[in-house]
Amino acid sequence: MAAMSERFDSTVYAERLSRAAALCREQGLSGLVIGTGAEMAYLIGAGPSTHERFSALVVPASGTPHVIAPKSDVADFQPALLAELRVTVLPWSDGTDAHGLVELPSPGAIGLGDSLTSAHILALQERFDNPMVLAATALKELFMRKDPAEITQLRAAAQAIDAVHARVPALLAPGRTEAEVAEDLRALILAEHEAVDFIIVGSGPHGANPHHSYSPRVLERGEMVVVDIGGTYGVGYHSDCTRTYIVGGPTEEPAMYEVLRRAQEAACAAVRPGVTAEQIDATARAIIEEAGYGEAFFHRTGHGIGLSTHEEPFIMAGNDLVLEEGMAFSVEPGIYLDGQCGARIEDIVVVTATGCERLNNQPRTLQ
Repeated sequence: MAAMSERFDSTVYAERLSRAAALCREQGLSGLVIGTGAEMAYLIGAGPSTHERFSALVVPASGTPHVIAPKSDVADFQPALLAELRVTVLPWSDGTDAHGLVELPSPGAIGLGDSLTSAHILALQERFDNPMVLAATALKELFMRKDPAEITQLRAAAQAIDAVHARVPALLAPGRTEAEVAEDLRALILAEHEAVDFIIVGSGPHGANPHHSYSPRVLERGEMVVVDIGGTYGVGYHSDCTRTYIVGGPTEEPAMYEVLRRAQEAACAAVRPGVTAEQIDATARAIIEEAGYGEAFFHRTGHGIGLSTHEEPFIMAGNDLVLEEGMAFSVEPGIYLDGQCGARIEDIVVVTATGCERLNNQPRTLQ
């Protein structure tokens, strides 16, 4: 297993908290209320689940950040690190008004974390007259643009999943089942990652279902197999990569796959600062539609990735978000012929000053 660490050095989180408060001031926000999960882990190195109970990191535009958590779960929030970061801990007991502990004295909109449930949002709306906005969108410079430490993690995670894909052709022997291949993949992912996030082995007609997992179906020589795998690496960053294979190795490249490869290549080439998310989606989609497979490509072209496997920016029609340097997301067009087969090519990319860096580098041709 690859060497793992629970978190970055405390100076990383201190800088992120400071930057979050500064961005709130710049944009006229009162502050942030972030629920448990990836956004909290990004800011303070911890984001444990407290089930339905209210837990939040509150970052005021001016003032001292504080963590609100049930007394029963305070120990899971790394109190020593919070003390080092000068983040106050406000524990509460069942039967008390936990939402009343949120202190955001300044005017302006409140940025809400995307993991807060509707019950907590309604309770906050009762307490504050301030308008409420999605923190990830309001402070995209903070949550969507990855800093150098994050890009290093994502790059290493991509290399880890590439190492697994390099072993896949040898696993796809005629007569084996999808489930048997998946078990081998599980062991290979764990050898490179801390945890397995997901495994898709879609052979033959199962490949036409983008979210098929795996089954007892027996692999047959010459059929396509979509293998989409990912794991958790390092301090909690995720890998995610798809390649399409031929059982027993390819004899020729089907026309549909050549179209898909051109679409994915063009979409990656179109990534650069100033382009919108929907333009990347449209670039891939236009090539597939022109070849007559438009109805066979029915999902978005990509999703952001970081401490969550799926997060903003979403690369899809209708998303006019302008791409900026440091944003990281997948580019994964697919073609799915119902009852026959499917194919998908997926790379994680990071927007650079002049284009993008592809983090995954296993062959994109059929293997």
